[in-house]
Amino acid sequence: MKRSVLIVLLLTLAVPCLAFGQAQTAPPPKPGPEVQPLGYWVGTWKYEAAKSSSIFTCEWFTGGFTLMCRGEGTNASGKFSNLQLMTYDSGAKAYTIHMASSTEAGLFVAAGSLAGSTWTWDWTGTFDGTPAKYHRTIVQVSPTSATSKIERSVDGGPWTVTGEATYTKVK
Repeated sequence: MKRSVLIVLLLTLAVPCLAFGQAQTAPPPKPGPEVQPLGYWVGTWKYEAAKSSSIFTCEWFTGGFTLMCRGEGTNASGKFSNLQLMTYDSGAKAYTIHMASSTEAGLFVAAGSLAGSTWTWDWTGTFDGTPAKYHRTIVQVSPTSATSKIERSVDGGPWTVTGEATYTKVK
């Protein structure tokens, strides 16, 4: 009898201790509302400009913080493919694009913002070996179409329009 009372007493004390000893797992973090506008680009899009065209498909990366886009197309140099990661940098309070291309070494990185239905993206690079700044404006015309304009300033010179394009959602 003493033995069964002792076992019951030990179990009564042990079960709550085991429950408290288990690690409580926090739910995974969720993206904030500033990430959601990137969802506009989810799907398959056709990009058309004067000297280039491409098809790219975007989907949410695991966790929902980053949009991953893969594209293939042709331009004045021939065929190309690229991979873009679009996200929101809460520290910088800006959107970012990181793009790798089959026709260029390294990563292209742009910082952007969204005001209403207009995205703006800025980055630095080179043009014919000279430092240059680039500015792209993308206007979401409808849920299935957008227009784009790219401007460039070479070595601090005046801004000139270097291209205009359209985006059409096909899926």
